[in-house]
Amino acid sequence: MQFDQLLQYAVSGLSTGAIYALIGIGFSIIYNATGIINFAQGEFVMLGGLFTLTFLDLLKLPVWAAVPCAVAASTLAGLVFERLAIRPLRQPTPINLVIITIGGSILIRGLAMLFWGKDTHSIPSFSGDDPIAIGGATILPQHLWILGITMVIVAANRFYFYHTISGKAMRACSYNPRAAGLVGIDVRRMVLFSFVISSAMGAVAGIIVAPLTMTAYDVGIMLGLKGFCAAIIGGMSSGIATVVGGLILGVLESLGAGLVSSGYKDAIAFIILLLLLFLRPQGLFGKRESERV
Repeated sequence: MQFDQLLQYAVSGLSTGAIYALIGIGFSIIYNATGIINFAQGEFVMLGGLFTLTFLDLLKLPVWAAVPCAVAASTLAGLVFERLAIRPLRQPTPINLVIITIGGSILIRGLAMLFWGKDTHSIPSFSGDDPIAIGGATILPQHLWILGITMVIVAANRFYFYHTISGKAMRACSYNPRAAGLVGIDVRRMVLFSFVISSAMGAVAGIIVAPLTMTAYDVGIMLGLKGFCAAIIGGMSSGIATVVGGLILGVLESLGAGLVSSGYKDAIAFIILLLLLFLRPQGLFGKRESERV
């Protein structure tokens, strides 16, 4: 195995892992604010790509205008999902919430199939398809867009949660919702904000990856599950740990597909997930919880 090939696999894995990281942060934000594992997160990734297709083809908008419109439409879908599916619940059990989010995922996917059909659709790259040589490897300009946008979103995410009033309020809700409510924080509004932010991040992930992998009504299933794996690796952290988890997953997946077989590409993520759940359920970077009695 030559070094150039390993470098190529690593570069491809980093760009794929950046997508998993964005999706994983979306999982973590909702979980930390509400305790909910939102298994509909992958469908917002799908909606981002398909809404972009709609604004490009039907409304004939340029890419720079279609992308924010698609993010706004997907964010609105996340807001509606929280209002109609999550907020009406009164003292739900964890299994109730899991069933609700899985049911929402199936519903959104079914509506997308009716509206956009079962065909796979392509979205043009943001800045051409001419490969760029990096050492002995080549990378497409879209990969650079993926890595750059991921870094910007991660930095903005950190700034929001540590340097804004609403971000600090959301962090307070994640530590102790009852105490946060007692000091005047509107916990229900923070839950709504968490769904808005995570659906927007999922939509961005779906938009920037669509020029490489294309998009269809069912692409959110696998991307959502791999984003969940990244979140588990990062210990359900909404920060750097989940980003590192996504990059690790992407690189391992790329190396496995290149060195072993592409047929095992999807299986690698689930093998890693199962091993973590058995050996270190708090994730590679998570701390073991202790309960005071």
